[in-house]
Amino acid sequence: MAKASSRPGRRKNNRRKKRSLKASLLRWLVIGCVVLVILCIPLLLWLDYRVAQQLDAHHWTIPAKVFARPLELFVGSAIARKDVLHELKLLGYQAGNGDEPGSYRIRGGQLQLHTRGFLFGDGRETARAALLDWHDGRVSSVRSGGQSVDLLRLEPLQIGGIYPGHNEDRLLVALEDAPKGMLEALLAVEDRGFYEHFGLSLRGIARAMWVNIRQGRFVQGGSTITQQLVKNLFLSQERSLARKLPELPMAILLERRASKDQILRMFLNEVFLAQDGGRAIHGFGLASQYFFNQPLNELLPHQYALLIGMIKGPSYYSPIRYPKRTLKRRNLVLTVMAEHGIMQPAEADYAKQLPLGLNTQTASTARQPAYLDLVRRQLAVDYRLEDLQSEGLRIFTNFNPLVQRAAEHSLSLAFADIDKRPARTEATDFKPAELEAAMLVSDAATGEVVALIGGRRPRYAGFNRALDARRPVGSLIKPAIYLSALELPDRYTLASRINDERFALPQPDGSVWSPDNFDQQSHGPVMLLDALSHSYNQASAALGLELGVDRVRQTLRELGLEGDIPELPSVFLGAIELSLYDVATMYQTLSSGGFNTPLRAIREILDANGQAIKHYGLDIEQRIAPDSLHLILFALQEAMRNGTGRSAYHFIPKNLAVAGKTGTSNGQRDSWFAGFGGDYLAVAWMGNDDYQTTSLTGSSGALRAWAYLFREIGARSLDFVPPPGIEYAWTDEQTGKRSQENCQSALYLPYIAGTEPLQFAPCSDRSRRVPNWFRWFLGEKP
Repeated sequence: MAKASSRPGRRKNNRRKKRSLKASLLRWLVIGCVVLVILCIPLLLWLDYRVAQQLDAHHWTIPAKVFARPLELFVGSAIARKDVLHELKLLGYQAGNGDEPGSYRIRGGQLQLHTRGFLFGDGRETARAALLDWHDGRVSSVRSGGQSVDLLRLEPLQIGGIYPGHNEDRLLVALEDAPKGMLEALLAVEDRGFYEHFGLSLRGIARAMWVNIRQGRFVQGGSTITQQLVKNLFLSQERSLARKLPELPMAILLERRASKDQILRMFLNEVFLAQDGGRAIHGFGLASQYFFNQPLNELLPHQYALLIGMIKGPSYYSPIRYPKRTLKRRNLVLTVMAEHGIMQPAEADYAKQLPLGLNTQTASTARQPAYLDLVRRQLAVDYRLEDLQSEGLRIFTNFNPLVQRAAEHSLSLAFADIDKRPARTEATDFKPAELEAAMLVSDAATGEVVALIGGRRPRYAGFNRALDARRPVGSLIKPAIYLSALELPDRYTLASRINDERFALPQPDGSVWSPDNFDQQSHGPVMLLDALSHSYNQASAALGLELGVDRVRQTLRELGLEGDIPELPSVFLGAIELSLYDVATMYQTLSSGGFNTPLRAIREILDANGQAIKHYGLDIEQRIAPDSLHLILFALQEAMRNGTGRSAYHFIPKNLAVAGKTGTSNGQRDSWFAGFGGDYLAVAWMGNDDYQTTSLTGSSGALRAWAYLFREIGARSLDFVPPPGIEYAWTDEQTGKRSQENCQSALYLPYIAGTEPLQFAPCSDRSRRVPNWFRWFLGEKP
């Protein structure tokens, strides 16, 4: 009985001990939680401080954006409709009804479009619908709202940017910039409870934990949009528990510090969506431009569904690398949109049938590494690199996409012609694959650089041959010799006779300098006009020696050439290495009326708020007297009509008055041409980087590319009006004396007043050669 009565007591003591143990564990658990909270308070305070500090000081580093010139349309504009359409496509305009911003349509011979508007330095250009008409290749009517418009200005094409060290690029947008349905679709896919939760989704966290446990590794995060923003702004991108733990409290703290709309706006601008070479594409605004070449507010559901779908994995769902996978993901987003009533099921089914519609062609067209290189160099004079990389400056340039396209096409045509030539077996013969090229096009009057090509493949960044390749220029230097002579009118005129014969000139080192003509022939006494137009080496060297090296060097300085100029007579034949940019600087002085006009890539710079902070105006200085300039331009036109440049007229109109000069270096290693009309100057070069021979002369290589360019852009004739102090007189080309007009050997030549020949020569029986390009001066039709 005693044993039986003790069993209830033992059970009672066991229960008492268990209750005591539970109470003890609970006390320790409470104490532990209190201690943990106390220990976490400093951490939470530090995290809260970090979040608050980041929000208060948050400032995205916005790279400087570089824009082309805006296309300006007005009555009388000499631009074809096809060129306007090309620019609209570059800007991402879509063929449609022409009633919505960023759309256009063709109505018979008319073009209906709706501009997007843009903030320029002189004010905002508002978006508006317009109707344009053409007649004889010119804009004949510009109307908007039923009224005539003096000027219609399109937004400029962005051709690049200057990026910070981390290479992040973005285009900031507001929530109002999102197209209808996009924000709802984003939340339906990424965070359905965004406006209800406090920064975390407990259901999402539980689902992610279950998936991670089943997989045995960290594969899913269950993150809300707030958490994703925290990860992007404050933490790394790695998937680990160590990164995930601080993310949770920071998301809650971020929700306490910022409104839901603020968080959503920051997410739209921060999320990473693509990699473009070394540039990281952040935010929906820039991704819209990058993938579709359209502003965000113009995207259609199937387009923004693609961007939303990429958030899950920008590399995995890259539409460029994995189009099929990305298309499946986009269609899943469209299905979710239909399920949530964002769009009708029939609309979603239609959208699923549409292609991805990436605008990769225009994205590559807008990339202009050579021109951007020039922009950076000219900006470096006035700005620190840090400001250009982070302050959101807007740089407006003189870049003309239409001229750039024509320049690239002209080089392609010239290379195609060269590649068609019969192959030769000489070991020194050039190989077309090795041949390189460069070209610069500027406004003939102002020096504004409108196009630049740094190599045979214009889209590839690298060695910029237009700026950095220094090559022998050959006969391109000769106009400086003849200009030096014509500036001495008491000694030289275009009719002066100079001797084109071989000679030998001993040099200080014991060698002998004895130049030859390209055709290995001597031509005896020739007019100064013919010596230049036919590019006779012997006559040019003899004239240079008469003038002296120092005088020719001084003329080269007047033409704008800087740097070292050899004090050797070989410089008369182009034994000097210059960049294409240097050559363009020289010929710019000739094309702009004798004014030294520095080549300019930049027009204006605005700050991030659209306020003008610097305007790059004309900086000119008269270097060449108008009368001397008129004579040298006459000779350079003669070079095009009857001299080394005459083959250009196989391509350009016969009535187009242009001036120019070919250049060929020793061994035919370099093919050059520089020439201009009334609107543009262009300099072209072809050669091999390793200095191998090209078997090209200036006229068979570079001139051909130049001629194709001037044909394609519809260049305007040189405005060649005699200035005060110039008199024209009939001159006998055999003797340089005065001639009767009806003599067969009579030429009508310009002279500085008082220097024209007085003594008459008898008429010779040599055929008359009146330059065709100057018949307009005689009142005849060309």
